[in-house]
Amino acid sequence: MTIFEELRADHDKQRALIEHIEATQGDETQRRDQFSQLKLQLKHHATAEERHFYAPLIEHDATVEMSRHGIAEHHELDELLAELEDMDMASPGWLQRFKALKDKMLHHFEDEEQGFFQRAGKIFDAQQKSHLGKAYRDEMSQQGL
Repeated sequence: MTIFEELRADHDKQRALIEHIEATQGDETQRRDQFSQLKLQLKHHATAEERHFYAPLIEHDATVEMSRHGIAEHHELDELLAELEDMDMASPGWLQRFKALKDKMLHHFEDEEQGFFQRAGKIFDAQQKSHLGKAYRDEMSQQGL
């Protein structure tokens, strides 16, 4: 699979986790478990994506700003996750911040899938797309994801 297919597959997993978390209520075990899984997914996804997608793109003038923007959004997601960790999951404020996380995640995925992937597709050749996809998946597999 190409880097784009690998990243999109993980985005789909993360979208599903968001939906499952939204369907939970209060500080129940299911919400805690799924939020922990989402944090783990996002942490490793961001690291592997920066290494196997953004790092190669940052070397090209045509995609350097796009790459910086994507990495900056990863840091914003990290900050929202840290805020949520420090809040009571049963509070209305937690759900409000979770919705902010969801909106930021969906915006980030849309940026990548609707714009960044197309621009990167013009930079990477077919062999690079496959090689980067395999390297990304190998790293995620080493993390058990």
